[in-house]
Amino acid sequence: MLDAIQQFFQRSLAEPESAFTLELASAALLCEVMRADHQVSEAELSTLRHLLRERYHLGDTAVDELMELARQEVEDAVDHYQFVSLIKEHYGYEQRVELVRLMWQLAWADGKVDSLEEHRIRRLADLLHVGHSDFIRTKLSVEEERQST
Repeated sequence: MLDAIQQFFQRSLAEPESAFTLELASAALLCEVMRADHQVSEAELSTLRHLLRERYHLGDTAVDELMELARQEVEDAVDHYQFVSLIKEHYGYEQRVELVRLMWQLAWADGKVDSLEEHRIRRLADLLHVGHSDFIRTKLSVEEERQST
């Protein structure tokens, strides 16, 4: 495990603006949502794995590595600044809105959105400078998709 972390940081230092660094920042914020209610379910882990695989076109091994690195980063982080600042610097507004949408999808993974998860998404959306109307629009959109399936 230490080797994986060391390799990641060596890649990050060699390519500080690499896509993998942005992927890690996004995955870390998604992990924050997943952990918000202090209960991580298998459904949430499965949904996170699916979201990362689909969004970043990663294989199973890369997704597992990314999830583990993100989990460790979140546990060690004092705040969200390092993740949020990197995303704000490299993602356009629509990409940040899409990330908030992924947060809602993850929050719904276990069949309900806990108030702590909603609060965390609201806070992260604010930090990402995603407007309140887009925060609500993504929330309602994901809820509507869930009801139609």
